[in-house]
Amino acid sequence: MTLHSVPAAFRRSGAAAEAVQAPTPARGLGLKQAMRTLAGGVSVVTAGIGDGRTGATVTSAHSLSMEPETMAVSINLASSTWEAIRRHGLFCVNVLRADQRAVADRFAGFGGLKGASRYEGADWHPLVTGALALEGALAAIDCEVEHVIERHSHALVLGTVRAVEVSQGPGLVWVDGRYAELAERSD
Repeated sequence: MTLHSVPAAFRRSGAAAEAVQAPTPARGLGLKQAMRTLAGGVSVVTAGIGDGRTGATVTSAHSLSMEPETMAVSINLASSTWEAIRRHGLFCVNVLRADQRAVADRFAGFGGLKGASRYEGADWHPLVTGALALEGALAAIDCEVEHVIERHSHALVLGTVRAVEVSQGPGLVWVDGRYAELAERSD
């Protein structure tokens, strides 16, 4: 993957460039408050193997491409999840059902749980890469790391999809600092 600078056609020049001031970084709640208004599906990203397994609850997982099938997830560079993804080159995005809030809480670190102890209280099985999939998750998307873009506090991890499992049920959503549920389809 190649990263490109902004093409000249998109850069401002002359009077337009002089009229535009450099953006001021948001401070305080700015961006965080704005992003709380955006509902996001809750997923648990699992990574690592054996006693070194860990994971994180995220709302930042999404498909990047259908051809080839590629996922993208944003992971904090200071987290154990990033270290496990970096070391092993694999991860699984587990899209949670509404009744899987306890799993989301464990992987978010509520109660002080870390590493492999976050997996307790649920059933897991390995997929093609060896990353663990949650039994009964709405979807489990097994990925091999293809490319990483490190910026500021996070890494944007792009993963080639190696296996997918899908089930049914209402989805778990995070919005305005709390969980919400998506209703099941009624077709």
